[in-house]
Amino acid sequence: MTTREPAGLSLADLFKQYLRRQAAAQAEGLGFLEPADEAVPYEAVPVQPVDPQLAWNDALACARHFQLQAPACQVPPDWPVLVSSQEPAVALAFSLGNFPQMVRNLQPLLGDEPPALRLPTDPLPAPGLDDWARGRDYPQVLLAAGVLRLARHFDRAAELLSAEAPAAWQAARANEQAALAWHRGHGEQALALWQAQPDSVPVLFNRGMASLFLGKIADARDNLSGAIAGLPETSAWHHLACLYLALARR
Repeated sequence: MTTREPAGLSLADLFKQYLRRQAAAQAEGLGFLEPADEAVPYEAVPVQPVDPQLAWNDALACARHFQLQAPACQVPPDWPVLVSSQEPAVALAFSLGNFPQMVRNLQPLLGDEPPALRLPTDPLPAPGLDDWARGRDYPQVLLAAGVLRLARHFDRAAELLSAEAPAAWQAARANEQAALAWHRGHGEQALALWQAQPDSVPVLFNRGMASLFLGKIADARDNLSGAIAGLPETSAWHHLACLYLALARR
């Protein structure tokens, strides 16, 4: 069986288009990280590197589920470095700045015992990130707080989230405050915050995720099922919710 190319496009034309897309992503700060001169072992099982542009798109997805437009904001400095520096995640909140590709090692999730709740808290080097986040107003301040949380600069993220939010963004800010508590390791506090919030796709996802890793399995199933119903099948967050639901049903 032969594979047909799109009408009018040769292989050379397709390759030129690919190169143009990669050059544009590089210019926007969303290109793949250049390999270092020396190989540094990081994980026992090699994995495909995360596409920084795909990660950035997924890092903005949460806002759309609060019926809000994703914050327009320049890509943070050294975003590809920040993406590649993430340790494999297990329990990931659906929030601005996070991207599902962080859950890239399934081995901890597939054992006979419930997966251990492991949340790294040591800050990552992120030169220029504080300057990038400074002086922002809503809604960009929420994205800035999310990226600072991703870099585990938790105190600075908390400062940004302490600012009063316009009415349209209060639900999104509440979700970000709970996500910050979760990734700081305050699991029960974060779950209580999510339980107090009105239903939305991110809140249902996060209640289910937190319930799963805190051993509240029935709550995990109900909330994750609700989140999956509201997430398009093309979304990587949909697939992560399905993975968590499968764990809750096991």
